[in-house]
Amino acid sequence: MRKPPGTRDQYRAFRAIPTRWKDNDEYGHMNNAEYLSFFDTAVSLWQLEQGIQIRGPDAHRFLVVESGTRYHAEAGFPDILHAGLRIGHLGSSSLRFEIGLFRNDDATACAEGFFTQVLTDTDGRPKPMPEPIRAIFAQLQLS
Repeated sequence: MRKPPGTRDQYRAFRAIPTRWKDNDEYGHMNNAEYLSFFDTAVSLWQLEQGIQIRGPDAHRFLVVESGTRYHAEAGFPDILHAGLRIGHLGSSSLRFEIGLFRNDDATACAEGFFTQVLTDTDGRPKPMPEPIRAIFAQLQLS
C-alpha cells in the first residue's frame, strides 16, 4: 500500500519558492528534474539562513550521497511551492533532509523527497559534524 502524502504539520520549517514558466514540460506540468532543483534550493537557502557556510573557504562540504522523490499530485507554473523541511536522521557525519512540496495553500504535499548528505573533508572522506552545526540541524527533527 502506498504511503499517503505528508501534511504541513509534519514539517518544521518552510520556504516559499515560485515556479517558473521554464519548469513546465510538454505535458503542461512541472518536469520531474525540477523537483530535485526545488529540494536543493530549499535546503541550501535554509542552511545559509542558519549561518551554515556552503560556499567559499569556510564552507562545510555536505555532499549528497542519495536522493529520492515520490509524486502525489501535479504542480507547475504559476504555482507557488512551499517547501517543508525536516531531518529524518541525524548521525555523526550524515543527515537526511526530508522535503515536502506544497502547492499554493494545499494542506497535503504534491511531492516529497529526501537528500542524504555526508559532511566530508577536502579529500571527500566523511568527518564528524561539529556540535554547533549538529545542534542547528537538530532544530528540524520532529519530536
